[in-house]
Amino acid sequence: MKEEQGNLNPDTWLKDHGDYLFRYALMRLRDKTAAEETVQETFLAALKGKDQFKGQASVRTWLVGILKHKIMDYFRKSSREFSFSELASLEDPSQDLFDQNGRWKAEPVPLRDDPEDVLEKKEFWKAFEACISSLPKRLAQIFALREFEGLRGEEICNLLGISSTNHLGVLMFRARAGLARCLETNWFGKKE
Repeated sequence: MKEEQGNLNPDTWLKDHGDYLFRYALMRLRDKTAAEETVQETFLAALKGKDQFKGQASVRTWLVGILKHKIMDYFRKSSREFSFSELASLEDPSQDLFDQNGRWKAEPVPLRDDPEDVLEKKEFWKAFEACISSLPKRLAQIFALREFEGLRGEEICNLLGISSTNHLGVLMFRARAGLARCLETNWFGKKE
């Protein structure tokens, strides 16, 4: 417990946790400026609430919990400013993936390694990061909320002001299809 209290020193938070929190926020927000601001807000909120820290978790876990709330606040705010018209202009990604009968146009490429080994490779995560960055910002945010944060469809709809879970399903399909296409090219399709 004494060690935890030592880590509760705000003077060390930026050095000890800043990079981690920034990467965490950037992966979910897909916007460097928003990630920086959200991390700053996290540190301010932690500074104000440090007397309520009970030491039941590590300081980093506590800060990540605050950051998650700040990310949700960001999504709530940005959903009020967002127009879905930019997504309406996107092409249907299923045109490239499926034939007129709904079957895959190309056979899936088998994994090169054991799936657990692939997930551990830094190169895979670099490719994944590049692929998620190539998605339209809103699709990347929706994907992150669903797959990284584990939010349910209704929660995402309420948070982002999406009119229906059916529309959310379409957006998730577009995000997954875009990621699949990008990973096919930038990871699975690469020769060793």
